[in-house]
Amino acid sequence: MKSLMLLWHRVAVDYATRCCTSASRDFSTVTRRVEHEGISFLTITLPAFGKDFERSLELGAVEQHLWSSSTSWKKSKGGLPLFLGGFLAQVFNPESGKLLDDPSIDAILAIRQLSLMFAKIALPCSDARERAAYDGYIQCELDIHRCDSSRSLSLERDFSTTSQALFARPLTKVDFQVYHCEILPKHGPGATADFLRGNGKFEQRTWTTRLEKILPAGEFLLPNWSFYDSLEEVDFREPGSEEPVRVVSVPKTLKTPRIIAIEPCMMYTQQALLECLLEEITADKTLNSMLGFDDQIPNQVLARQGSRFGDLATLDLSEASDRVSNQLVEILFKNYPHLGEAVQATRSLRADVKGHGIIPLAKFASMGSALTFPIEAMVFLTVVISAISKESNLPVSRELLSKLKGRVRIYGDDIIIPVEYVRAVIADLEAFGLKVNTNKSFWNGKFRESCGREYYDGFDVSIVKVRQLIPESRRRVDRVISTVSLRNQLYFAGCWGAARWLDGLLGKLLKYFPVVESTSPVLGRHSFLPGYESGREDGRIFAPMVKGWRITSVIPEDILDDKGALLKFFLKRGGLPSVDENHLTHAGRAQAVNIKLGWGSPF
Repeated sequence: MKSLMLLWHRVAVDYATRCCTSASRDFSTVTRRVEHEGISFLTITLPAFGKDFERSLELGAVEQHLWSSSTSWKKSKGGLPLFLGGFLAQVFNPESGKLLDDPSIDAILAIRQLSLMFAKIALPCSDARERAAYDGYIQCELDIHRCDSSRSLSLERDFSTTSQALFARPLTKVDFQVYHCEILPKHGPGATADFLRGNGKFEQRTWTTRLEKILPAGEFLLPNWSFYDSLEEVDFREPGSEEPVRVVSVPKTLKTPRIIAIEPCMMYTQQALLECLLEEITADKTLNSMLGFDDQIPNQVLARQGSRFGDLATLDLSEASDRVSNQLVEILFKNYPHLGEAVQATRSLRADVKGHGIIPLAKFASMGSALTFPIEAMVFLTVVISAISKESNLPVSRELLSKLKGRVRIYGDDIIIPVEYVRAVIADLEAFGLKVNTNKSFWNGKFRESCGREYYDGFDVSIVKVRQLIPESRRRVDRVISTVSLRNQLYFAGCWGAARWLDGLLGKLLKYFPVVESTSPVLGRHSFLPGYESGREDGRIFAPMVKGWRITSVIPEDILDDKGALLKFFLKRGGLPSVDENHLTHAGRAQAVNIKLGWGSPF
């Protein structure tokens, strides 16, 4: 914890120098509060300060209800906290608390960096916070049930009409592909709920009767029909005996864990539908401009535009995937019987939730299903366009969609819409049981955030976040790798004093910490300045080499032969051979990551 405080101090000095102020009293406050409150001051209290600051930017003034939580801050007469006061005075008027006409961008960046830098550090939560997260998962189910029973028929009709106008062409094509069994399944990288990993997934022996009706095992589990007798080994499960999804928690922040679900055998066919859906949706120019699945940059560009001109709002949804009702998904696909049946067949019906046992699911799927991300985005876009259509009193047509191109964009739970439709869109999102996170949604001031980037008045005020604790030993490989990345991010963010401090720490820890290019396989220091340190020359290609630490991993042994190997061959995408020549003897995620001292290219 001491190293985190020292890092905070170095970053504070860098920004204080840039903003022509002092942070010495601020560091004294941090030291005192950490002594009394522990690391939670850095990971919970300070981030809450940062969120209050962002709300003040949104509101254009320091409101009385901000910075007045249980961990209160001493304030000036104008309502500004004394903590980070030298920076805050360059953003808000100290006497009135109102936002300055021309606030300092560097000060805004400094306050965000110093308050939010530890918000995402990966630390285990307390048992109480973990239990609360599981309880929240159950509460989402109750909320969905309540919303499903109270939603009006007119709202559902609007949803159905809008979804048909948006997705008729791509979904008709995918429906045709499903009917003719022209989809190719695929295994994901992780484990399944039935504990299959790596090459073992190609010897899957579990199927469901729901899948068999629309996606028969003979087409998906066998290399070809000459292996028909192998179906005798397959366990066909009725709905009541299907493996439930395993709901687990993974580290997110010290405040709360992330709740995800590990899917059973259906993940295999979810990937097949995913590939077809993405291909057809991205082929539609209008939908491709409004939905993002693998490129966050368009959202970031629009967020920057919204911050500069005030015409676009950025909305964020809380518990987005856990609040998408399966009833809405059924409406979305109701005109495409084969695709709709396949989507439902690949959906898990029950979940095994720690502390609550096995429960039936009203949601479509949790984070962990291959179809969650694209289908939730389709649902969100449908609700958004429906709300805009009603608010503008225009039918959902190609003309309306053309007007909204470049003004509406959905990437997961990050939504960008025109400011004039914010109230109508929020009202409809909440009517469908979704929850808008008002603390992370912006449309009034000049601050916007979307897809990991934040902007104020067109200026990028995104920050560097600490993801792991500072390592005390080289054996903590995950922390070493993360801290090297942190050092390089801070360097390019202009925090050169903090970067030098980390250089000294990592230099002692690693002994070899050379200057390298960002493309080098060697862990090293990146720099704006030209040049690198060369230790010797590679005699084969006459290229310079540097000595340093390289990341290594060991893929577990997992032998696959016979029909499983043949199936893996037929499921391979593209016509080229597999890049990994050992893929039939070693497969799966690396069980451990290590660093090894050796020679490598500096670029």
